[in-house]
Amino acid sequence: MNKLYLWGIIIAGAMLGATAYVLKYLKNGLSGDIVNILAIAGAAALVVITVFVVIKYVHQMQVEQATGELADESWDDIGEYKNPVPFGWAIIFLGTMIWGMWYFTIGYPVNAFSQIGQYNEEVTTLNKQFDKKYANIKGDELVNMGESVYLVECVACHGLNADGNGEIDAADLNQRISEKSVKYAINHGLTGKLLGSEATMPDRTGLMNANNNYAPITDIEIDAVAKYVAGGLKDKNSAGAKVFAGTCTMCHGPDGKGVVGMAPDIATWNTKLLVNVLSYGKVAAIGTMPVMDRLNAKQKEAVAAYVMSLSKGE
Repeated sequence: MNKLYLWGIIIAGAMLGATAYVLKYLKNGLSGDIVNILAIAGAAALVVITVFVVIKYVHQMQVEQATGELADESWDDIGEYKNPVPFGWAIIFLGTMIWGMWYFTIGYPVNAFSQIGQYNEEVTTLNKQFDKKYANIKGDELVNMGESVYLVECVACHGLNADGNGEIDAADLNQRISEKSVKYAINHGLTGKLLGSEATMPDRTGLMNANNNYAPITDIEIDAVAKYVAGGLKDKNSAGAKVFAGTCTMCHGPDGKGVVGMAPDIATWNTKLLVNVLSYGKVAAIGTMPVMDRLNAKQKEAVAAYVMSLSKGE
């Protein structure tokens, strides 16, 4: 027997023997699990096929010479033979397709047991139970639930004090909006679903100045209105109030509460606004707020109640 083939048999046998040895001493072995059985069978097939394919081509390199018709094209005087697809490759390709169809229909059909499917079913069932149990909670109970959810889902970015670590990692939730956020919104514009549907705020080039004409809003005006809005729109005699009246009231309203279908409330938090942020995410001065799709509707409402309680000093 050719030494090359002998070594191939020895290597393949050694690898298969090692696999059998490991399986023998596993606590549960294959446990009759079709997935484990198929995985081991596939591994064994790969070992045998790989070893003998390598042997075949090593043997070809040792004893055979290239033959056949050269293609017309060449690269740096290096030609290429017009070789047909190797028969073995064609058989393996066809066999893989047949095996794939068998696997998805008989071997391990798509409607068979799935850990992911079981998890999703359990989550759906538990969410229904949760909704039924907590459908009517409100007041302090809702705030307490929101605090619990906040400590699990939100604290990593917004911090224990809900200040976003000084607005380094996330927005400060103790106030409705900061000067930094107002300036970013004016300078860059915003897109998102704070109203529940797609809404766009233009950047500074699309905003009127304080004199109610279409001259671009100035840096001084931006600083003034940012200070006014971040201060809760309280100083009605300030320069920022004048800029707000001439530039922002058309969409945000004279009190900053927002015009329906036009712009969000920038004076105070409200449940709908916060739920929309959790549901759709938000891009602003700090960065991107991710979509919190792990939370169900009641949990989002609870988080909103907790955040609103912060600005009340509770």
